[in-house]
Amino acid sequence: MSRSELFQQGTQHPAGYREITVQQLAAAASKPRLIDVREPHEYTGDLGHIAGAELVPLATVGAAAAAWDRDADVVLICRSGNRSGRAAAALVSMGFKGLINLSGGMLAWGAAGLPVTR
Repeated sequence: MSRSELFQQGTQHPAGYREITVQQLAAAASKPRLIDVREPHEYTGDLGHIAGAELVPLATVGAAAAAWDRDADVVLICRSGNRSGRAAAALVSMGFKGLINLSGGMLAWGAAGLPVTR
């Protein structure tokens, strides 16, 4: 399977996933699946979420991912990029190949003035 342009643009992380900036995600003509690993109150809270992002709290990612395509590209999102990085590393160990962490998370997305849904 060929990787998305967004995955190709990402910076390789030692844990086996890629990192992208909020500007790269915002500019992408076609976005892979977006998974927000924050808690429900954060997803609907002050920082909001990126339109189209699915809420899958970090504690449930492993179980939810059992049904996901391990070859598909997936962008993981959280508040700052820390929890989504942990989720990406865990998913790499489960055999996922197209993982992308949003560097800076929703804090960076909001700081860049990009649109959110609440």
